[in-house]
Amino acid sequence: MPVQAFSFALFLFCYYAHAGTWSTYATLFFADKGMTVAQIGVLMSMIQVLRIVGPNVWGYVADHYDRRVLVLRMAGFAALIGFSGFFFGATFGHFMLAMIVLNLFTSGQAPICEALMLSEMKGDLTYYGRIRMWGSIGFIVSVTLASYALEHYGIVTLPWVAALLLVLTIGAAFRLRDVPRRAHKEPPLPVFTLLRRRQVIAFFLSTALMVSAHASLYTFYSLYLERNGYSKTVIGAMWSLGVLAEVLLFYFQAPLFRRWGAMRMMYLTLGVAVVRFLMIGFGPHVLWLLIVAQVMHAATFALHHSSSVMTLQRWFSGPLQARGQALYMSLSYGIGGSLGGLFLAQWWERAGPQSVYYVAAVLAMLSALAAMLSFRWQAGDRY
Repeated sequence: MPVQAFSFALFLFCYYAHAGTWSTYATLFFADKGMTVAQIGVLMSMIQVLRIVGPNVWGYVADHYDRRVLVLRMAGFAALIGFSGFFFGATFGHFMLAMIVLNLFTSGQAPICEALMLSEMKGDLTYYGRIRMWGSIGFIVSVTLASYALEHYGIVTLPWVAALLLVLTIGAAFRLRDVPRRAHKEPPLPVFTLLRRRQVIAFFLSTALMVSAHASLYTFYSLYLERNGYSKTVIGAMWSLGVLAEVLLFYFQAPLFRRWGAMRMMYLTLGVAVVRFLMIGFGPHVLWLLIVAQVMHAATFALHHSSSVMTLQRWFSGPLQARGQALYMSLSYGIGGSLGGLFLAQWWERAGPQSVYYVAAVLAMLSALAAMLSFRWQAGDRY
């Protein structure tokens, strides 16, 4: 078990408690402030758009100066200042500015923390899932407790809850210590050389398409459930159920990867994703169907994330650790998530809420095709 296992777990718990609570209920907050569905789509897409810029900036700074923990702490304070904007004003432009500042600084924190973890694990990912799951537990606990607060005190409570969680994240960052990077006998290939490889391009295309499909959940799932008559408590419970399934898979995933490997696990998660999105689209009024679809989150997020991180280590390790994680976040969640959110917002307006999840199923199928190409071309890689 890594020396800083508890500190990593605590930071991830607080970070994803904030990120989960805000992303789950922000659509309801913006709707309460009079924003249209199209405006909400644009505002929520800032979470993904800023992941294009933020992780790469902070990943470069952290790798170049080897001060990753300091970057985490400073980004936390800056994010808190940006978040204060949600307590004042009520216009689209005002909320847009606050979302930009907040996500510019929070977007780089998770990949830097994961890079620290990978450095301390020295390539042995046996305990990766058991530490990473604490981020999911933070999500569950916070989303569940916040649902009760919002039900009793109203959606105006949300900024106060989310701000408190940001403060706790900053406090957790002060427990972390920098980890010396692994020494390599040969210098790593330049990042842009790696990014020109067809197997790397196909890998990032696959992850971007998968995250684009998940924009149907991250951006619209709470609103989708509310429009179909579900209470905030049920919405929070559905999110918590999905993340609980995710936690269990993170905890027990090591034997699966030892037996089957990252490639087979990737194919499995993409197949499950297609089925999951079709179920959500077909059955908005069938609660048991939605419950089964939420349990599938274990595969479509946890299994996909771990498979992606393990595959990423083929190309980005050592001095490229933070930038590799940053590229994964920015290309997949940044470009993929933002384009997916904006596209699906327009689709919602023109074709209706249910059709959004049919489109998400198609995106997951395209992701599977790109993954197949990447793994086929990886067979010729030399490490």
